[in-house]
Amino acid sequence: MTLSKKPVTGMKDILPEEMEIRDYVIGVIKETYGNFGFTSIETPCVENIANLNCKAGGENEKLIFKILKRGEKLRLEEAKGEEDLVDGGLRYDLTVPLVRYYSNHANELPTPFKALQMGNVWRADRPQRGRYRQFMQCDIDILGEASNLAEIELILATTTTLGRLGFRNFQIRINDRQILKAMAAYSGFAQEDYDQVFILLDKMDKIGVEGVEAELLEAGYPKDCVSKYMGLFREMETADNAIDFLMEKLADVLPAGVQESFQEIIQSVEATKGDFFELVFDPTLVRGMSYYTGTIFEIAMPEFGGSCGGGGRYDKMVGKFTGNDVPACGFSIGFERIILLLLENGFQVPGKGRKVAYLLEKGLPSEKLCAVMKEAQEERAGGNQILVTRMNKNKKFQKEQLTAQGYEEFKEFYREQLKLEK
Repeated sequence: MTLSKKPVTGMKDILPEEMEIRDYVIGVIKETYGNFGFTSIETPCVENIANLNCKAGGENEKLIFKILKRGEKLRLEEAKGEEDLVDGGLRYDLTVPLVRYYSNHANELPTPFKALQMGNVWRADRPQRGRYRQFMQCDIDILGEASNLAEIELILATTTTLGRLGFRNFQIRINDRQILKAMAAYSGFAQEDYDQVFILLDKMDKIGVEGVEAELLEAGYPKDCVSKYMGLFREMETADNAIDFLMEKLADVLPAGVQESFQEIIQSVEATKGDFFELVFDPTLVRGMSYYTGTIFEIAMPEFGGSCGGGGRYDKMVGKFTGNDVPACGFSIGFERIILLLLENGFQVPGKGRKVAYLLEKGLPSEKLCAVMKEAQEERAGGNQILVTRMNKNKKFQKEQLTAQGYEEFKEFYREQLKLEK
């Protein structure tokens, strides 16, 4: 068998330059979310296959890396179906593990519970720019808070974090699944058709109003329903206030309190946010996960040309494990895409001190070596990064390599004398 130096397709090795940025970003995320009262948790990377297939993960359930049963449990000769072969899988997101975690530990956790979870997830997806088969997710969730305070806190915590990382001019697009359903009901679509209608609506940013209209008609939906539905979007484009226009149209089909709660979220965020991002009502925003029940949101960054995170309310998901529904809402940052943008823009980790390389000639006397190590420790205590290493014969090439790693100063220590080079 020939060994391969390359990682498995869709996964990658992380070099020191990127790892330094990743560690810094993780630190900023944990500190900022901690200031909003979120506490860190951790869940296993492997989940019971029944949990992963509980009809909560949408298209991701087709992308599970499944794990064969082991030892005596694996009976290939008796297997009749997949359930006889598989009992676990690598998690495809952090939400399903969180809900399982909360269901198991609810009596030990405060209410509401504000969770921060960071960890790798796996999807058997087609790799592309900013998308891998193994990637880090960063989620914050609030469980046990039924009011829109959860949405407000999640949006402010996420945007504050992105602002601290230097991102500007991005959008938080916001909608509500109940508004989506009310628009479909107002237009006359049957309830069992909503999900398929929303799948086609989700293409709006790529194919436009005319494209969505054509696909709805091609799918066989009644022309009068399609016309009325697409008319809402055309009229919103010219309305002075799209939200007010839509709420007035949907007054008879929108559940009580949805309009007031939705507008309060927008007003509260607008009143407290900085000027580095924009909150935008987007009636075409769908979000693919079937577990969303209310408010949904997404991060749109012009530099990336797509979504860099999102989330929403999923009040019915805990009930799948316990039988009792618990209000829940979460927001996930697209960690890998954020890192990609920082790398492409030449991001430098701030406040990390000088990087100095101490180059020691071979045969340095013990007393001089002790003095050098003491000096290095004092410099490290002052916040500088000190590398102590032996001096190579080809000192010029050695310095070139160290310079490429960010070392900006060199100190050379010889057996007979001390020479300082900058």
